[in-house]
Amino acid sequence: MSHVRKAALPLLVVAMGAALAACSRNEEAAEAAPAPVAAPEATQAGVPASEHVHPFQVGSLQAAALRDGGIAVPNDNSVFGVGLTPDEVAGVLSGAGLDTDRLHLSVQPLLVRDGQRVMLFDAGAGQFVGDSAGKLGAALQAAGIVPAQVTDVFISHAHGDHVGGLVDASGALAFPNATIHVSQPEWEDLQAQASGEGAAMASLVAAIAPQVDAFAPEAELVPGMVQALPTPGHTPGHVSFRISSGGESLLYVGDLVHHPVVSVQRPQWTIQWDRDAAAGAAQRAKMLDTAADSGERLYSVHFPFPGLGRIERASDGQLAWVAE
Repeated sequence: MSHVRKAALPLLVVAMGAALAACSRNEEAAEAAPAPVAAPEATQAGVPASEHVHPFQVGSLQAAALRDGGIAVPNDNSVFGVGLTPDEVAGVLSGAGLDTDRLHLSVQPLLVRDGQRVMLFDAGAGQFVGDSAGKLGAALQAAGIVPAQVTDVFISHAHGDHVGGLVDASGALAFPNATIHVSQPEWEDLQAQASGEGAAMASLVAAIAPQVDAFAPEAELVPGMVQALPTPGHTPGHVSFRISSGGESLLYVGDLVHHPVVSVQRPQWTIQWDRDAAAGAAQRAKMLDTAADSGERLYSVHFPFPGLGRIERASDGQLAWVAE
């Protein structure tokens, strides 16, 4: 948000009101809280599959999308297409066959395993988005992981739907044995602003501080496996992560993009959640163009579950998200 950080999601929930819907008539309804499922079957990736979990591989790495829940925002130009009319946004949504009254966003942290290392990329919303998200614990359980096994949590940025899950309902560390990797500028910014974002965020910062590894935004965090890429704009220290193994790569884009149609087809539109709107738009456009040219596999935490796919360019130059 412009001057109002998405980390303050309790306030965001109030502002959204009824916009935190649990379902929709289209594909994105799957981002609502999932029903309990039966014992999952194992897959070739070594991660159980369920409604909570979508396993896949990156080279030799075992990976899985973990369903945390979803968020819906109204199409009233308060968040997407700031300065435009709802009809202009609705035109883009209807062209893709989507609900035009609201925009549905998934929340799905990424699990990656390699030997003894159990890595999470972002930590979900925890208690910061009411009942519509905060289901990461159930997803981890479905994947056969207990919180104490997590060795590393890589944070793209410090908004509430990405860091809220770092603590449990009592405010204690959710992953007591994990190093929490946050870029240095993002960590400094979060500490500076936490006191103004309510007691919940201030308590979270105090709880995680002993576990934080504040890294340079371009750091190689796990040699040959996890590389941070500075992508500021959405927040001052926002980073993406390139995950590599065996000649394959996956680009975890964080909040460079939020919606699979609006963000991709209209990257220049202002998003209220971007702290620096111009920089956020520039980073979106750059990433999308690069991804369309390279064909690199992407992981988008807010696209419809499981958030895996690629950006493709049509003959007329129009970009599109192509989900796996």
